Amino acid sequence: MSSRRTERLLNLVICLLATRKWLTKEQIRLAVPQYADCDSTEAFDRMFERDKEDLRDLGVPVVTGSDARWFDDETGYRIDRDTYALPPIELDAEELAVVGLASRVWQQASLAGPAAQALTKLTALGVETDDQDGVAGLEPRIRTAEPAFEPLYAAVRDRQPVSFTYRKPNGEAALREVEPWAVLSRSGRWYVVGRDRQREAARVFRLSRIESNVRRLGRAGQYVVPDDLDAHQMLGTVGPPEDDRIAVIRVRTGRAVGLRRRILDGEKPVADETGEWDTLRVRVGDAGGLAQELAGYGPDVVALEPPDVRADVIRRLQAALALQSGLPTRVPDRERVEETQ
Repeated sequence: MSSRRTERLLNLVICLLATRKWLTKEQIRLAVPQYADCDSTEAFDRMFERDKEDLRDLGVPVVTGSDARWFDDETGYRIDRDTYALPPIELDAEELAVVGLASRVWQQASLAGPAAQALTKLTALGVETDDQDGVAGLEPRIRTAEPAFEPLYAAVRDRQPVSFTYRKPNGEAALREVEPWAVLSRSGRWYVVGRDRQREAARVFRLSRIESNVRRLGRAGQYVVPDDLDAHQMLGTVGPPEDDRIAVIRVRTGRAVGLRRRILDGEKPVADETGEWDTLRVRVGDAGGLAQELAGYGPDVVALEPPDVRADVIRRLQAALALQSGLPTRVPDRERVEETQ
């Protein structure tokens, strides 16, 4: 299934979940952005019927009915929430950790814009939306810990070259110009695959090593993604570097269960005099990946050593604070961050 079709189906689900009232086909057509692009009513009818059946095949209970107060003989549509909702679920600590990681990936999806647009259009049409309960969990509300993710995702979508400062594993940083082909994840790390203009060859870049804002170059649609591209195969050739250094971390008591599982063999957390914090040591493995993980724990974790990991955590938290505050999302320079330590 193409990404455009997937996005259209998801927007249709959000639209049908956004209200407890029955929606006419015309309201749905005006609310879902992709339907508004149909050239004729017949084209929309065909697309909507296919999408409706696809959702039902996927187990989404799209039902029909009417509200006599404002429907005549026209059929209305909505999703049966009682059938669609999951029953109560109980998860153990390990399962919660997995769900947490999965939610981070979902929160990074760039579908919030079209989804919000659909809800806004419904409201403009006089339909009372139920966006707090109806689509909870569908529209992302927390941005990714990787500041480069969203602009790179948009650049891939628009086929627009970008530039950014990239740090190699040996610490060397340089400006790169890239035609991004795909953004994907492997072993908990995010990468962008594309053509490096300076080297005139395909390259893989890890997002955690991008140390500047991602800047777009020129106009959209400047290049074509190779038809034979196998991004996952390219990513499979990238071996995660092993950093044997030891990280010293303060963790709030009872928090960061996943991090505690990686304590060095034979060691135990050391509680402070207040009993509110533990100090533990873990192997770095990948400095950027560890910094991303530690930043994700927010105020429950404080990175102490090594200095570059601590600086990277602070840099990510500052970028997240800027996003939350509505400030310009400029990624602080590593040198300036380290000067504040």
